[in-house]
Amino acid sequence: MAAREAAVAERAKARWEALIKRDYKAAYAYFSPASRQSVPLPRYQAQVEAIEYRAISVDKVKCEAEACKVMLKVTYDFPRAKIQGVVTPLDEDWIIDQGQAWFVYRG
Repeated sequence: MAAREAAVAERAKARWEALIKRDYKAAYAYFSPASRQSVPLPRYQAQVEAIEYRAISVDKVKCEAEACKVMLKVTYDFPRAKIQGVVTPLDEDWIIDQGQAWFVYRG
């Protein structure tokens, strides 16, 4: 289980690093197949591009069977409101499908 949790943590971190680089297509590639069917890339990008993500830290990953919860902290700026350096705890759902970890988008 520890190896699975480490692999999920790496994928979660990589998805957030893509968001920090504003590479929305790369971040979207971590979406589960069902998440990609329910939200198209342009809609996802429109929702996240107003925020400038600066840093990510994965605090903990807990997996049970094929479902994982990733607990992390995100540091971001919200330029339109002139807000900078906000640190927010966040929980994400990830699933394991065919040996690969996928982000479950909650919209």
